[in-house]
Amino acid sequence: AADLSKPIDKRIYKGTQPTCHDFNHLTATAESVSLLVGFSAGQVQLIDPIKKETSKLFNEERLIDKSRVTCVKWVPGSESLFLVSHASGNMYLYNVEHTCGTTAPHYQLLKQGENYSVHTCKSKSTRNPLLKWTVGEGALNEFAFSPDGKFLACVSQDGFLRVFNFDAVELHGTMKSYFGGLLCVCWSPDGKYIVAGGEDDLVTVWSFLDCRVIARGHGHKSWVSVVAFDHYTTSVEESDPMEFSGSDEDFQDQMIHFGRDRANSTQSRLSKRNSTDSRPVSVTYRFGSVGQDTQLCLWDLTEDILFPHLPLSRTRTHTNVMNATSPPAGATIITNTSSNTTNGNNSGANNPGINSLSTTLPRSNSLPHSAGTTTTANNTNKAGSGGGIGSGIMDSAIATGVSKFATLSLHDRKERHHEKDHKRNHSMGHISSKSSDKLNLLTKTKTDPAKTLGTLLCPRMEDVPLLEPLICKKIAHERLTVLIFLEDCLVTACQEGFICTWARPGKVGLLSSQNQASSPSGTVV
Repeated sequence: AADLSKPIDKRIYKGTQPTCHDFNHLTATAESVSLLVGFSAGQVQLIDPIKKETSKLFNEERLIDKSRVTCVKWVPGSESLFLVSHASGNMYLYNVEHTCGTTAPHYQLLKQGENYSVHTCKSKSTRNPLLKWTVGEGALNEFAFSPDGKFLACVSQDGFLRVFNFDAVELHGTMKSYFGGLLCVCWSPDGKYIVAGGEDDLVTVWSFLDCRVIARGHGHKSWVSVVAFDHYTTSVEESDPMEFSGSDEDFQDQMIHFGRDRANSTQSRLSKRNSTDSRPVSVTYRFGSVGQDTQLCLWDLTEDILFPHLPLSRTRTHTNVMNATSPPAGATIITNTSSNTTNGNNSGANNPGINSLSTTLPRSNSLPHSAGTTTTANNTNKAGSGGGIGSGIMDSAIATGVSKFATLSLHDRKERHHEKDHKRNHSMGHISSKSSDKLNLLTKTKTDPAKTLGTLLCPRMEDVPLLEPLICKKIAHERLTVLIFLEDCLVTACQEGFICTWARPGKVGLLSSQNQASSPSGTVV
């Protein structure tokens, strides 16, 4: 058995500090493991903590980038390629087999789009970096590959989530934070949803298929530093077998000279074409977040949030059901009039920026559904008043699948000027590279927070469901910086340097009694 009282490797650095790291799980064995470490001065080191004799240093002279390394990850399915992001807003693709050269690299433009550009390294012999990505404005705080390795999600200090097709070097979709920068990002196990957190104290759930925000979660009292899905409690039962799209040939010809070794990955190629018509029988996504408020939050993303226009597969209990006979105190009565001319081919349910409702709903993990609501003219709906930052999410008419209607309210009239921007940005994630000139016209609009608020890029708080955490517990005295879900426990770490292991219910005997945490109020962690 391994001697846990002694580290297998220990290194002390002077003048620069490690900021991030990543193991290559594809090549890891009991005798060898490839570990990448990024540093505050911009270098990246490749070490093998088991063998100890192998070590390489990239960007040693800081000729490629002088800013802090914010994230480093091996490219999924590759033994030699890795991606590095910096506080400069640049990302670089490296090959461990190539050198970095003794002079500053020269670049040639490969592809350019809205607020991003990709360059190749121009040299007589192949050298690092193979590619240079410039993404957004300000620091590029984190990136994450999709489960199938084909897409890349990046979050930047400018507050944007940008999702790229990594092989084709094309922008798939974007999202804007409520305010401030985005600091962390992760994918759901099936690659259908992305969760981002940042300086708005929120966790935002973004649909990869629809390229839109589908929910926000409010529970933290400060910046969210890490978000992560719990693969062990996430449950997705597919009603139909998943489609596979296993072709990696979209951009293969252009990537051959980059030395990419994409062996046939054992990871399934999840289709991004599945529509909500083939709705899973039962869906529960569990994810967690930790922040600078020293709190751990656990969240459930269930089918009543993911599929609000379809009947639920099972009965749900709601803490505050709508009163169909008389409005409660403080309620706002809204008159919904059906219309066949609303927003062209875009359904009202999918356009929260246009159907801005001043009605309010309780802040909970479930959206109320009213079985008796129909799309008749002058249908009056009543909603109870909710509190907090996310009051006013949706009303029961939306939840029952009303596809086209107009909402008449004072709140709506004030935001009529947002309709044009909203329609223009509706399908931005699907615009091809040929329309990059049109996208460039939207640059100023998108980077101005006042103009993005209320659009599809950044819907208002009342336009999307608001999640509340299942658990919100203070677990540290300093800012939390790590959250990892394992089969029998959770691992957290904080700025103070403490690494804590929290036992899952029923797994207590395997862990030290000093690191156990029981769930409050009987909630399953």
